[in-house]
Amino acid sequence: MFQIFIFLLVGLLAYYLVSNMLFNMEKQHIASGWGFMQKESSFEIGESLIPYSSSNSYGRALLVGALNTLLVALIGNVITLVLGTVIGIARISTNWLVSKLAGIYIEVMQDIPVLLQLFFWYAIFYEIFPSPRQALSPIKGVFLCNRGAIFAVPAAHQAWGYMLIALAVASLLVFFLKRWAKKRQDQTGRRFPVFSASLLLILGLPFVVWLVNGSPTEMSVPELRGFNFQGGMAVSPEFAALLLGLVLYTSAFVAEVVRAGIQSVKKGQTEAAMSIGLRPNLVLTLVILPQAMRVIIPPLISQMLNLTKNSSLAVAIGYPDFVSVANTTINQTGQAVEGVALIMAVYLIFSLSTSLFMNWYNKKVALVEL
Repeated sequence: MFQIFIFLLVGLLAYYLVSNMLFNMEKQHIASGWGFMQKESSFEIGESLIPYSSSNSYGRALLVGALNTLLVALIGNVITLVLGTVIGIARISTNWLVSKLAGIYIEVMQDIPVLLQLFFWYAIFYEIFPSPRQALSPIKGVFLCNRGAIFAVPAAHQAWGYMLIALAVASLLVFFLKRWAKKRQDQTGRRFPVFSASLLLILGLPFVVWLVNGSPTEMSVPELRGFNFQGGMAVSPEFAALLLGLVLYTSAFVAEVVRAGIQSVKKGQTEAAMSIGLRPNLVLTLVILPQAMRVIIPPLISQMLNLTKNSSLAVAIGYPDFVSVANTTINQTGQAVEGVALIMAVYLIFSLSTSLFMNWYNKKVALVEL
């Protein structure tokens, strides 16, 4: 009964707030609704994963911003997991120098606010690197300037699309291979060389597809034309600064999570594994980490969510993420309520998707007591 009362009370409060908002918006002649999504945006976006121009709608502009945010979140989380795990393991290394260097990294990166790190790296890219005409070229086909890193990429060819499909198929085969190998090991005690077989599939299948489609080798090489480079692929200073700042900051917290998880495993487990002749790398991967995962994954989810949400700070350095595009849309249309609601919805979807995936993985790797 009490819960029903609280539910009704919250519903009435929400109804009052929404009604009051709509009344005040109508009183002040503020437009409402989602019709603006179909109107011409009339502003450009510096970076886009899909074709976009100022003649496209606000809806497409917001989609571009959402994809830019998703790109940073995906790449950032993957690099952060790898870097954080390596530093976390280094932090408890028996090598004094390695342990101290990892400890210094963790302390420094945790104590510097992430926004300050973004400003620092953004300034570094613009102050150190020269203009395009004086661009640095450490190796042939790669140029570094204040417009970003520009490098050669394979020229457009149908083979690359087929290779991506082959890579997806190979990844699926690796997934089933790992399941089969685990089942085989549980039944017979014999280990299957999963890593070697997986590497062969992931590299071999796309390579075969590349050969079948004519072995294309043509490259799109960047060339200086006028005041900028044409051709190749460019990574902007804004994207690089945002990714670098988020990864370095979050990986320090991930490293502490990994360290705590490993140290939560009793020392006797390590001694028992070494007593039967397992090498240190096998002790870590087969004995320590599987038991440490139950401690590592829950706080790791929070750190992944933090990186995704901190990507909204991109607006401070000019990277066109979803918040930046939404703010521009709000300024031009005056649809503040709808704009803020979209920002909340997009970040909620990203966060819930990350949380659902990691919770699924947590259940998958959980130790089952017999």
